[in-house]
Amino acid sequence: MVDILVIGEVSAGRLRRATGSAVAFAERIHRLSPGTTSILVAGHGIAGAVDAATGFGADRVLVVDHPALADGALEALSPTVARVAKDHGLTLATASSFGKDLLPRIAARLDAGYVADCSEVTAEGSGLVFRRAIFAGNAWEQSRIETPRGVVGVRQSEVTPLEPSSTRASPVTTVPYEPPGAARQRVEVLAFEPVVSERPDLADARAIVAGGRMLRERFFELLEPLASELGAAIGATRAACDGGWAPQDLQIGQTGKIVAPDLYVAVGISGAIQHVAGIRQARVIVAIDRDPEAPIFELADYGLVADFEVAIPELTRLLAGGRASGRA
Repeated sequence: MVDILVIGEVSAGRLRRATGSAVAFAERIHRLSPGTTSILVAGHGIAGAVDAATGFGADRVLVVDHPALADGALEALSPTVARVAKDHGLTLATASSFGKDLLPRIAARLDAGYVADCSEVTAEGSGLVFRRAIFAGNAWEQSRIETPRGVVGVRQSEVTPLEPSSTRASPVTTVPYEPPGAARQRVEVLAFEPVVSERPDLADARAIVAGGRMLRERFFELLEPLASELGAAIGATRAACDGGWAPQDLQIGQTGKIVAPDLYVAVGISGAIQHVAGIRQARVIVAIDRDPEAPIFELADYGLVADFEVAIPELTRLLAGGRASGRA
């Protein structure tokens, strides 16, 4: 039997959709080892996030609402999470930037085993075995946590998120804020500048149009109209970001964001292993590139060998025409 704590990821007072992947992973664990699931929602001004968390149907939702958590500094949040985690056998969060930053801190405070980027869990004997991809997805590692408590990061791109529902309702319990130690005094948050965009967030997007460095100064000129027609987010390769053609927050890949949309359109992307590691779980991959030997075509479900400077405007025009005639 294992009691699980899922750490909710809160942004601008709202619960990120990726939290549902951690809750879904907790359900997988409970199919192998029964127990309870608690969801911790922490921050300031988080009523909306709490309402969403109750819709997962967990055994309880634990709430910490305190002004000291308003700036999102993990030095302020970690002591509270660690104190709550002491009462649970496993602590889970998604392997987003938030989770990758927070979970090692919690593992260190608990002196607990930590497994990152997990995608599967199985039972072996009386314990659990966690499976995760390594070497950019070219090999798999199996890990067992042998400390009394464990910390697990869930790769959200490989675990379909559970969606909250108004038909489910969890009891809500307020838990006290744990004042931070000396680490908080060494950190000063100067400003928080969230990326403001009308497009979906890459981590949550159901469709993504991404470009490589070959698009150069025409990166947004070519991709934005197509993304608008598809209702898609825009992504980029590391080379496109390093070249200054796209901002770093759009980077997809091993050192960027891991995504799992229903549709991924790769434009002028050769298919370097670093980028492919971030898109393997996309349901449908469409590749458009000038080079018929580009490695991306080995991964793609549909491929078009063409000059993207001609093909993308034409594809955008056809989509717009289909929408206008009611066929799209």
